Amino acid sequence: MNSQNNQTLPFKIQSAATFADLYLKAYFAPANTLTGWSLEDRNPEIIDKLMPFFGWVYRDYFRVQTDGWENIPKTGKVLAIGSHNGGLASPDAVMMTYDWLREFGTERLSYAVMEPKVWLFNPGLGRLAAQVGAIHPYPELARAALRQGATVLIYPGGVRDVFRPYCLRNKIYFCGNKGFIKLALQEEVPIIPFISYGAHSTLIVLADIYPQLQQLHHLGMPWLWGIDPGVFPIYLGLPWGLAIGPLPNIPFPIRLHTRVCPAIVFERYGKDAARDREYVEQCYELVVNLMQEELNQLVREEE
Repeated sequence: MNSQNNQTLPFKIQSAATFADLYLKAYFAPANTLTGWSLEDRNPEIIDKLMPFFGWVYRDYFRVQTDGWENIPKTGKVLAIGSHNGGLASPDAVMMTYDWLREFGTERLSYAVMEPKVWLFNPGLGRLAAQVGAIHPYPELARAALRQGATVLIYPGGVRDVFRPYCLRNKIYFCGNKGFIKLALQEEVPIIPFISYGAHSTLIVLADIYPQLQQLHHLGMPWLWGIDPGVFPIYLGLPWGLAIGPLPNIPFPIRLHTRVCPAIVFERYGKDAARDREYVEQCYELVVNLMQEELNQLVREEE
């Protein structure tokens, strides 16, 4: 389709309607389907239908600038590690996924580890994301994907990272989660880091009061719907103005800059390396420090 036609209002309306239709179909899909527990949930036909909508968001809403794609091998398995930003909308992850699909097409296998609670809080979004390649953070799933030669995208900091306070927006914040290091060592695959600038300004996280609520929970206060959210931010954002809790948000239309960094290769690989706690810690610190250096550089370029 002509790129000029892609910018017209009717095209944008049509692409948004397609997204809404696919979301509703996912929402009303049987409860035991599209659960993110199977690599077979990924559906290239659904991805193709979603690409125009996310292309519009990419070009016109977030006005994404991206670079570093020469650091991705043209073939073979890839373990991509990112720093998460922007609340439940996580625009950096969504736009990075779009960039990947635009660069390599839907036929090159790719999966992204997603917070399991999404399927509980928003089953429509969870089931739709599963069709794009979202899977549960279960090591065997990620391992199976890599062994198929796929790319696996992991955000080790999870919900604590995506809702970290605004004052930490330029900090790599993995919260000590080292499972991705063990996975890389076991599967003998280099790590390709992804960083971004701007996404953490699409909402302004003032604080996380989860530790205080956790104390109240231990004293007998039940979690809403019986689900421990793992994070409880206070933030400024759309459409709520001031929001309390991990509510879904509409991101501010902030320009994003994403970057693929050079591969990180460790000295040792294999099962023995993955069992060596001291070595795993060293590898973890290496990844965090190198990603922080890259993020610092990107911040300097933008500010």
